[in-house]
Amino acid sequence: MSRKVAELEAHLGTKLLVRSSRRVSLTEAGQSYIEACKRILEQVSEAERAAAGEYTEPKGELTITAPVVFGRLHVLPVVVDFLKIYPEINLRLILADRVMNLIETHVDLAVRIGDLPDSGLLATRLGAVRRVMCAAPSLLDVIGRPRKPEDLEGQDCIATVEGVASVRAYRFRTPKGEISVPMRSRLKVSEIEAAIDACEAGLGLMRVLSYQVVAARRERRLELVLEDFEPEPWPVHIVYLGQGLLPLKLRAFLDFATPRLRASLSAAG
Repeated sequence: MSRKVAELEAHLGTKLLVRSSRRVSLTEAGQSYIEACKRILEQVSEAERAAAGEYTEPKGELTITAPVVFGRLHVLPVVVDFLKIYPEINLRLILADRVMNLIETHVDLAVRIGDLPDSGLLATRLGAVRRVMCAAPSLLDVIGRPRKPEDLEGQDCIATVEGVASVRAYRFRTPKGEISVPMRSRLKVSEIEAAIDACEAGLGLMRVLSYQVVAARRERRLELVLEDFEPEPWPVHIVYLGQGLLPLKLRAFLDFATPRLRASLSAAG
């Protein structure tokens, strides 16, 4: 690999990488070169898709990403119905709780939860999800059911690894503005469903997204607390690349999935 890079630098007459004993980084010329190459490759891919007929009828492979639990509960049922109607489309569904770069990972469409950063992506709003505080009824029987956020001060909570920086305190909305309530995180778990299992076992309170505990609430394994003090809901969007003509497979999925996901989010509360 080093020899190939050296040959490319010699061909271009400029350095693309800065090497040190600890790291390798792109030079300004290297950054510009790689961005130009990505654009060229994307144009080649678009030409191949056009030649294959993706702009004349819905066909080809579609790649979609969504958060794990949201994808399983809301996106997968829509995908199943979609594929029954469009037999010429194959679909790859990537469920991951991380933000994937659509260009670098060759993803056509993503479902994103939370405020969107400024980018070149097009976005369609689907709705919003609440951030709720919950606990096992057995735990609430011991510590009491809180009436105001301050009642949680010093109580045990459960956090996912991604939320470690924020578990020392939770923020709540009150008539006088936001307040921060310190809590003690006794358990940090890397996977949300395992963390919810621990919450159901009574190990502590937990803040989750509302759709993640629909079944647990319905079966009375978890109970919501302080619903009147929840933070602002997070928006949910479909995002996709908007350069040039959209392949019909992507347009077909957007038209099919958008109203169904909106209805599913609305029903989930």
